[in-house]
Amino acid sequence: MSPRRLKASSPMAAAAMPLAALERWLQARIDRHPAATSLPMLDGYVAAIVAGPVSMSPLDWICPLLAIDADAFNHGGTPEFAAISAVAQRHNEISNVLTTAPDRFEPMHQRKANGDVDLGPWCQGFYTAMRLRLSAWAPLLDASNVNHGLLLPILLHCRDDQGRPRSDRHQWTFCATPTPIFQRPSRPRANTGCRSATHAPADFRRRGSSYRLRSW
Repeated sequence: MSPRRLKASSPMAAAAMPLAALERWLQARIDRHPAATSLPMLDGYVAAIVAGPVSMSPLDWICPLLAIDADAFNHGGTPEFAAISAVAQRHNEISNVLTTAPDRFEPMHQRKANGDVDLGPWCQGFYTAMRLRLSAWAPLLDASNVNHGLLLPILLHCRDDQGRPRSDRHQWTFCATPTPIFQRPSRPRANTGCRSATHAPADFRRRGSSYRLRSW
């Protein structure tokens, strides 16, 4: 279960559920409370796992993401395993692009009825993954830290339990020009389609590894 610079195993790739089917599968599990109920939420969640400051066991983040038990990793040929495989593939895709060509990273966004890009679900998924190890993200959540501005475009599109933004609008200027949120030479960077208030370097470790969960 340790992160490695390897591609997902061939059996896992073959077993992966198509993304459109994965979204329908997640929506059918809403009563189980998966961390993501749409592809943009799932994509933001996985991006935070890849770009985050600490490594995590796949069990620790995939189980809450999909609302599954750890035992699902041990049984191939099930919808749960197909969903796990799809998540592992997307993780490896994001990891690869953030390591080799971060400016080419394209988050999975959907559009609103008026045609505008809906950034909220992706950002909410990102923040949901942050909460798994919130203490590790603490430096970027401290408003007095110059690097706090790197997370503002994401936090602004997140809502707390009362439906309020997790960041005040007056702290940053929104722009639709795609700009990296995490920026440091030779390190992974994420791009949400927003311009951050500052481009100070984020103290993130390079973690361009892929997960090979198991070979079947």
